[in-house]
Amino acid sequence: MDFNDIQNAWNNERPENVILPTNLERIQSANTPLDKIRKNLKNEFVYQILSMIFLGTIPIICQFNSQMIFLYYLIYSLFVAVCVYYLVKLYFFFKRLNATTLRTKDSLYETYFDIRLNMELYKTFGFSLTPFLVVYLLGFYFYGLSKTSGFLNYEFSNGQLLGLFAIIVFTILSMGISLEWWVQKFYGKYAREIKKVIDELKEE
Repeated sequence: MDFNDIQNAWNNERPENVILPTNLERIQSANTPLDKIRKNLKNEFVYQILSMIFLGTIPIICQFNSQMIFLYYLIYSLFVAVCVYYLVKLYFFFKRLNATTLRTKDSLYETYFDIRLNMELYKTFGFSLTPFLVVYLLGFYFYGLSKTSGFLNYEFSNGQLLGLFAIIVFTILSMGISLEWWVQKFYGKYAREIKKVIDELKEE
């Protein structure tokens, strides 16, 4: 390869991928919030799996009758299917983060947008579990009625029906607010730190 070939190769190289030492240090500073996201995701998997196991033992703990056990595990099987679907997606996201090395602007951009995308996926996961939470709460309420006054023969007044409706709405809104807070606390603030590094690189 002569001098002209070397010069052409240099001219054809993409300038946006050339990282100056100061920029490289700034990009690698994003590894700290990235490590925290990895740690939180790992803990999240443990909590989710333990929660699924605990919910599966509730009929045994509460000594449900055979009919209630059938209905409970029918709903529980749908709950587990939804959890497994989203947890598999989050697991692959975790694997991508573990394989990520922040050495170029491109890798920093890709990682940031992957984090933002999976934050929305996590919110979707939480909202998809909200109906199960409502059903579980109502199920325990109705189960309590059946133990005391016999649910099948129980007649609800308009005020009680309105109260049940209010409980459902309150539960859904509370779940949405709690979910937003959870995502921002454990993932959002670290994503903002990475975004700050990206903004600093744009200004140069």
